[in-house]
Amino acid sequence: MKPEDAYRWLINAAAASYDAFDIHVVSAILALALADARIGNGTILEGTGLDKSSFSNLAIDMFPDIHAALDIEAGDAEVVVDDEEQSIRDILTMFASGAGPLERSLVAMIARRCKWPHHLWQDLGLRNRGELSTLMKRHFSRLADRNRQDMKWKKFLYRMVCGSEGFVLCTAPVCSECDDFKICFGAEDGESRLAWARNAPATAA
Repeated sequence: MKPEDAYRWLINAAAASYDAFDIHVVSAILALALADARIGNGTILEGTGLDKSSFSNLAIDMFPDIHAALDIEAGDAEVVVDDEEQSIRDILTMFASGAGPLERSLVAMIARRCKWPHHLWQDLGLRNRGELSTLMKRHFSRLADRNRQDMKWKKFLYRMVCGSEGFVLCTAPVCSECDDFKICFGAEDGESRLAWARNAPATAA
């Protein structure tokens, strides 16, 4: 199953009670994890960072008509969370706008997708960086407020982790004087990892 086909399958089965943007975000993440699992690149649980119980609850709440099929697809492999990933989870949890099941699921999924090699918005399956900013403002508003200079989100999250654990991530006195400025603040260009999104209109940030 291609990621875009998985996305459409999920969108078409989504619960009407959920906000359309939240459904879009979760469907995009699950679509990438499902597609990877279908080609033998880990499992859905490993791709999302969700344990079996959390994944099942998310599937029942957001995709009730296909939750049984999703459970079968997910399997029940144990999800291992290393110290680095747990630190990202801790930061996201600390600054979450709410403490509901959706925020808890997003914490796990964002932290896990931070380990993939592309821009974070790409590895979440989103259309562009603007959608990631919308996601962060909606569900992690106090964290979004701290990213005043609009640093790349993966860089910003790891910087927050290092700061909370007493490490010095960067020795530059100010970002504008740093030779690596473009690495942290440059454009996050590129195509979405979901083919359907490449020519789709941008979602407002």
